[in-house]
Amino acid sequence: MFTVNTLCGRSVATAWEGGVQRRRCITPRQLVTVLAAAGLAACAVGPDFKRPATPTPAEYRVPEESSMSADGVPSASESAASAYTQRFITGANPADQWWTVFASRDLDAVVREAIARNQTLAAAQAKVAEARELVKAQAGNLYPQLSLDGGAGRQKYGTQFLGPLVNNLPTYSYASAGLAVQYQVDYTGGIARSVEQREALAQYQRSEADATYLLLTGSVVAEATQVAAARAKIQAVAELLAEDRSNLDLVRTAFADGSVTRVDVLTAESQLATDEALLPPLRQQLAAARHALAVLTAHAPGEWTPPDFSLSALTLPMQLPVSLPSELAHRRPDILAAEAQLHAATAAVGVATANLYPQITLTATGGWQSQPGQALFTRSNAAWSLISGITAPLFDGGTLRAERRAAVDELRSSAARYQEVVLESFGQVADALDALTHDGQLVAAQTNALASATSNVELARESYAVGNSGILQVIDAQRRRLDAQVGFLHAEAQQYLDTTQLFLALGGGDRL
Repeated sequence: MFTVNTLCGRSVATAWEGGVQRRRCITPRQLVTVLAAAGLAACAVGPDFKRPATPTPAEYRVPEESSMSADGVPSASESAASAYTQRFITGANPADQWWTVFASRDLDAVVREAIARNQTLAAAQAKVAEARELVKAQAGNLYPQLSLDGGAGRQKYGTQFLGPLVNNLPTYSYASAGLAVQYQVDYTGGIARSVEQREALAQYQRSEADATYLLLTGSVVAEATQVAAARAKIQAVAELLAEDRSNLDLVRTAFADGSVTRVDVLTAESQLATDEALLPPLRQQLAAARHALAVLTAHAPGEWTPPDFSLSALTLPMQLPVSLPSELAHRRPDILAAEAQLHAATAAVGVATANLYPQITLTATGGWQSQPGQALFTRSNAAWSLISGITAPLFDGGTLRAERRAAVDELRSSAARYQEVVLESFGQVADALDALTHDGQLVAAQTNALASATSNVELARESYAVGNSGILQVIDAQRRRLDAQVGFLHAEAQQYLDTTQLFLALGGGDRL
C-alpha cells in the first residue's frame, strides 16, 4: 500500500515492504499516470441499466373450448349469450379518457372533479415535484461549488501556537473577504451514478402518480356503478313492496267476504314485513357508495351529493380494445414503477462501487486580508491557495464492500419483483377477459330467468283471482321474480365493473 503527498511540485511515495520503510520520488507525470490508470480502472463502475427482457406470451389466456354442437351449429346458450357478449379488439389501446366509453355526462363530470380535487392525487403530484427537485439538487454536485467567504475578528495567540520561544504575540484585529471553489473529480462516475439513481427514483414517483390517477378514475367509475346498481335494486324492492301491499289488500277483502282464512291474512302481512327488511341494507349500500364518491372528489359526505346514476343511463361498450401483451409493460404504471426501482437499484450498485475508489478533491480560495486601518481590497493584501486532496479507503472494517454486496442483493431483489409484477399484470388482464366473457353468458341467463319468473307471477295472480290457487303461490312467484330481478341487476352491474377492471388492467389511457 502507499500514500501520496504533494510537496513543492513533487510527489513522495512512502512504501512499506517487508517491514522496511522506503521512500522514492514520483514525478508529476508519473502521478498523473497513476491517477489516470486508477480512473480508467474505475470509470466503468456500473453496471449500466438495460430494460430487462421479459418473456411475453402471444395471448393473455388459453382460448376456451367452443360450445358449438358437433355439426358446427351454435348451441342455444351460445346464441342467447351472443347478444350480451362484448367483443375484444386485439392490438388496440384504450382511449385517453377511457371512462367516456360509458357515454355518461354525469360520470364524466364527476371524474373530472375527482382529478381536479382528490387529495391523494395531489399528494402524489407533490411527490413527483419533490423528486424532480432532488434530481436537480444531486446534479449540482457535478459542478464546482463556489462560495463567498468573509469575516472579521480580534484574536490573541498563546504559547501553544508557535512554541515557548515565541511569547507575548500581540492581540490583533483582522478582516477578510474572498471566494472559495471546491470541486470533486468524478473520475469514477460515482456522482453521475447518484444523479442517475435520483432520476430513476423521480421516474418511480411519476409512475406511482400515474397509478394513483388510474386507480382514482377507476374507483370513481366503480362507485358510480355501485350507486346505479343499488338504486335499481331499491326500485325493484319498492315494486315488490307495492305488490305485497296490493296482495294484502286483496286478502283482507277476501277475508272480509269469508272466502279465505285468517292464516292467509297473516301470511300476506308476514311477507310484507319480510320484504320491508330488504330495504335498509340496500339503502346502506347506496349511502356508502355516495359517501365514497364524495371523498374521492374531496367533499365531505354531508356537503355534496353525487348525481343519481342509473344503469339505464350508462352505455355498455360492446367492443373493447385490448393492448398486445408486448405493449403491456410500456403502459401499466405499476410495471413502469417496478422498472424505475430496478433502474435505481442498478445505479446504487455503481454508487457503492465508486465508494471503493479514492476520492479526489480540488479546492481554490482567493481574497483579501487586512488589519484595521488598512485598505482591504489592495494588491498587497491579496491571499490565495490551491489545494488538492485525495482520500483512499484502506481499512473500514469491511463496511464499503458489505454496502456494495447489499446493493447487488437489492438489485437482484428488484429484478425479481419486476418479473413478478409483469406476470401478475398478465394474470389480471386474463382474469378480466374471462370475467367479461362469462358476464355476457350470465346476463343472458339472468334475462331468461327474469322473463320466466315474470310470466310465472302473472299466471299465479290469474290463478289466485279465479280461486284455483292460494296466496302462497302468488307470494312464492313474486319472491322468485325478485330473486331473478336482483340477479339480473347484479350481473348487469358486474359487467360494467369488469369492463372497468379491464381498462385498469391494461393501464388505462393517458397520464397526468
